[in-house]
Amino acid sequence: MEYLKLLFGEGEQLTTWQMSARMAVLFFVALVMLRIAGVRTFGRKSAFDTVIKIMLGAVMSRAVVGASPFGPVVAASLTLVVICRIVAWCCACNPVIEKWVKGNETVLFEKGKENIRQMKDALISPEDLKEGLRLQIKSESLETVQKVLLERNGEISVIEKRS
Repeated sequence: MEYLKLLFGEGEQLTTWQMSARMAVLFFVALVMLRIAGVRTFGRKSAFDTVIKIMLGAVMSRAVVGASPFGPVVAASLTLVVICRIVAWCCACNPVIEKWVKGNETVLFEKGKENIRQMKDALISPEDLKEGLRLQIKSESLETVQKVLLERNGEISVIEKRS
C-alpha cells in the first residue's frame, strides 16, 4: 500500500511523477472505457458526443490532479460511459428517442430556394451556406444543387442535382 501511495500520491500535493503515473493509468482506463462505449460514440461530432467528452474529461481530470480520490473518479467515469452506451443502444432501437437525443437534420436549401426561416433558426447565414458549398462541392453556385442540409452533427451537406 505504501508503494502505491509513493507512486500515485494522495490528495492535491502531487509531484510531477505522481501526476504522470496517474495520467498513464487513466489513459489505459480511458481506452477500456472507449471499448465499452463503442468507437462510434467518440468518433462522431454530435452535441450528445460533445457533452459526453466534456463531462468525461472533467471528471477524469480530477483524478490526475488529485482533487478527488482515484477509485471513485474511475467509477463515476465508467458510470457515464455505461449510461452513454445504454442511451446509444436506445437510440439505435427507437427513432423517437434518437430524434430527442440526436436531433434532426435541417433543410437549408431545396427546390431552388433558400429556406430563410430554417437558416435563421439554425443560426446559419447565407455566407455560412456558401462556405458549406465551397467545402462540399468546391463552388458557391446553387445552380447545380438539389438540396443543402444542416446535419445533426452541425456539418453542412450538399446533394447535387442529377445530370
